[in-house]
Amino acid sequence: MMWRALRPSPTGLAVGLLADRVLGDPRRFHPVAGMGQGAAALEARLYADRRGAGVVQVAVCVGAAAGVGGLTAAVVSSHPGARILATAAATWAVCGGTTLAGVGGQMADALDAGDLEAGRALVPSLCGRDPQALDAAGICRAATESIAENTADATVGPLVWGAVAGLPGLLGYRMANTLDAMIGHHNRRYERFGWAAARFDDVLNLVPARLSGLLVVALGPDRRGALRAWRDDAAAHPSPNAGVVEASFAGALGVRLGGETVYPHRVEQRPVLGDGRPPGTADLRAAVALSRRVQLGALAVSAGVAALLSRRSAG
Repeated sequence: MMWRALRPSPTGLAVGLLADRVLGDPRRFHPVAGMGQGAAALEARLYADRRGAGVVQVAVCVGAAAGVGGLTAAVVSSHPGARILATAAATWAVCGGTTLAGVGGQMADALDAGDLEAGRALVPSLCGRDPQALDAAGICRAATESIAENTADATVGPLVWGAVAGLPGLLGYRMANTLDAMIGHHNRRYERFGWAAARFDDVLNLVPARLSGLLVVALGPDRRGALRAWRDDAAAHPSPNAGVVEASFAGALGVRLGGETVYPHRVEQRPVLGDGRPPGTADLRAAVALSRRVQLGALAVSAGVAALLSRRSAG
């Protein structure tokens, strides 16, 4: 009975992603921003330089988000139309692929127009790197890497967990991913407190990242290049998931990613992914187009899985 109440809605997933494709992120009262504010308020009370405190932070925040999803699912479970609408609204709220692609396109436009400062101003919308340390080539590389990684985080991940676990999966995944972005960092404050958030996000993204890689191989312009870069380079990346998606994007597009990566308070030497040219604005536009195709491919797979699970739960 409980599983029937929580069963996923393939139609709701499709309508929600369509809403994201047409409307982009909600302009006001964004639920993800509310998740972040709630997590920050709890952190102010719970923070301690210990892993245990971070485990509590993750458990409370993700549990609350998934619980809201579960309660909503239970309320609408006997009303098919309401279940579709609730799933569509949640999917729209937690998927950010259209805004991601839009910023990438704006960045390419600015650089093609020779407006380096406009390109730098858009960098914080995609990643946490130091914009002033980036020239035009650096911006293209940073944006291409971010579009690759966040295609999995912002769209494929929510769709996969929405297909498997319905509303609790959608909201719980997004809260976990938000926590990772907020506290899952290797720095003095979060090395211990953020450990649980980073590890939990890694676990949740094991399947979405690899589905993203497979879709890049299937839908990208160079299948052999994508497979080769995934096989040869992904494991060297410090993230077990980002490396898969960034390497497959690099191989599919024929570019080289990785290298020196400058953040406001540190510099990292990232492994080289792919063996092609440094990405330019044309490659950044190609990454945007590939991201959009991967998002639609992920919807097709996730809706199919949701339909199968929904039929089984109704049987």
